Amino acid sequence: MPYKEKEIEKKYYSIGEVATMFKVATSLIRYWEGEFEIIKPKKDKKGNRRFTKDDIEKIRLIYHLVKEKGYTLQGAQDIIKKDLYQVSDKAAMIERLHKIKNFLIEIRDNINEHQER
Repeated sequence: MPYKEKEIEKKYYSIGEVATMFKVATSLIRYWEGEFEIIKPKKDKKGNRRFTKDDIEKIRLIYHLVKEKGYTLQGAQDIIKKDLYQVSDKAAMIERLHKIKNFLIEIRDNINEHQER
């Protein structure tokens, strides 16, 4: 059995890395931090934000509500205050379905590529 290296998982992500994940400006992440109580990144001695995976999941939820579903900030805040866990479960399920869809598309494309040969 071949040796498989473990992937190294980061504990903290910079605001630039988080912004890149969502293809948004860092200023939007900072703005959302001020608007939504659920985003509370740690800050180092220099004041740089350090986001955990939990913070990123909360940003993913806000991104889903505001950018994908079209809610206003107030609407997104109301939904999060009303039932954060139910909404985050739905957003996580949608994210998993997108990953599955992309995986299936990749398989289809590989099959098509092999059939053309």
